Amino acid sequence: MITLQGRGVSPGVACAPLVRLGAPVVTSAADPVGADPEHERVRVGEALAAVAADLSARAEEADGEIADILTTTAAMALDPSLLAGAGEHVARGVPTGHAVTLAIEGFCTQLDALGGYMAERVTDLRDVGHRAAAHLAGVPMPGVPAPGHPVVLAARDLAPADTAGLGPDVVALVTEQGGPTSHTAILARSRGLPAVVGCAGIADLAEGTMVLVDGSSGEVRPDPPAECRTAARVLEPEADTPGATADGHRVALLANIGTVDDARAAAATPTEGVGLFRTEFLFLDRRTRPDVAEQTRTYADVLRAFGDRRVVVRTLDAGSDKPVPFLPLGDEENPALGVRGLRTAGRFPDVLDDQLAALAAAAAAAGREVDVMAPMVATAEEAERFADRARAHGLSRVGVMIEVPAAALRAREVMEVVDFVSIGTNDLGQYTMAADRTAGELGDLLDPWQPALLDLVALVGDAGRLRGRPVGVCGEAAADPLLAAVLVGLGVGSLSMAPVSRAAVHARLARHTVADCAHLADLARASRTAAEARRGVEAST
Repeated sequence: MITLQGRGVSPGVACAPLVRLGAPVVTSAADPVGADPEHERVRVGEALAAVAADLSARAEEADGEIADILTTTAAMALDPSLLAGAGEHVARGVPTGHAVTLAIEGFCTQLDALGGYMAERVTDLRDVGHRAAAHLAGVPMPGVPAPGHPVVLAARDLAPADTAGLGPDVVALVTEQGGPTSHTAILARSRGLPAVVGCAGIADLAEGTMVLVDGSSGEVRPDPPAECRTAARVLEPEADTPGATADGHRVALLANIGTVDDARAAAATPTEGVGLFRTEFLFLDRRTRPDVAEQTRTYADVLRAFGDRRVVVRTLDAGSDKPVPFLPLGDEENPALGVRGLRTAGRFPDVLDDQLAALAAAAAAAGREVDVMAPMVATAEEAERFADRARAHGLSRVGVMIEVPAAALRAREVMEVVDFVSIGTNDLGQYTMAADRTAGELGDLLDPWQPALLDLVALVGDAGRLRGRPVGVCGEAAADPLLAAVLVGLGVGSLSMAPVSRAAVHARLARHTVADCAHLADLARASRTAAEARRGVEAST
């Protein structure tokens, strides 16, 4: 059979028979209509409440990002406008279950139109509808099979409740849709499961077909040879030594976190600290912003968890695909190119000042230093304004994210006014290639192996060496073991990733000297395509 190609979003290799999700309830306008519309509206409310309660219960049993996502999805089920929309359909004589489906699809259309982060929530909202319809029909909710042996789970897309409920039988995930920031990608990485998204051909494979899934290359190989099957799912043992190349050049291997629970879990691993603390998880889905006291407690808990290990905190990255209800940014024609990240401080300076004050207070309470950096910085002037502001609050180590090509091109000037920089390869890639990072069909353009993206990383690495400033990468590129060696060759000194990715990256770097990494970087940049870059580097290692 022909090897299928999707987008690898969580590294690792696994081989097992293919299974699919249980089918959701299909509703129809031809279904029976309830005699009393008001009674049916009450039933809809009860069904949505039951779905919310089930998701909330799952959230209590989960932790980290999984718990946050489930909690947010539960809140969707309790949104009064959803019940009101379904009630209007019921009042017009639509069958009860189908009324829920129509209301859900109406909201999904709105989310799709918004694009970005909101469009990726469509799968979550549809899952709410499927579960409510199953409750109304009195049948089991759709879910993940548990056959009692290893399986590769395939689906059109996966909702949070599906991925959060994965048992030990599931060894890899493959979806037809989804992008690098979809919940399938996020949760697969958090669980250490190989995952491929945007793999359209997976729909044509029969259940039970043996498939080999490579979460790095994005390849899905049906009926692989026996030797490939036995080699799959060989994981690198975790090493408790600091990251380094074969000749002893130190490369800090750090963790990406979003919550206090994430911090505690990561701190229990050999990670050398935090390269990216996404503070927006403290702000998302809130009608009022957390005050300085609440923020201080949260940040202090994270700092204490890591003792004297480095912690880099990114200030609020709101706007575009991360809307925050208490920041009325208004409608924008192209929000990804609008008011987001540090730019929101121009309209709401007190939000940034509160966060900087809380970080300074948390550092004092924890008795240690904290590194702080701003997202979506485009110019040296913006970087200097942020640095001055942070230092005025008593924060001594200040950096910025390099996510905009302009900042990469003028990295030398940026580094004159900050202490460090961190490259966000996800956003830098989408802005370099003019391709929405959530668009699965643009996966080839969004591949972090794109030579144009590597050229920009090289510019930043050169500027770091010239100015004596540390350069890190905290995008998903850091979790790719092979690409990690290339990044080191480009001048990157720290890599931040999901903790489960650390072992493989650690092992890969230990095989290469700094000179090897530089050679691999040259090979990748000399390639014409992302696929050619990867193949060339693989062939040389």
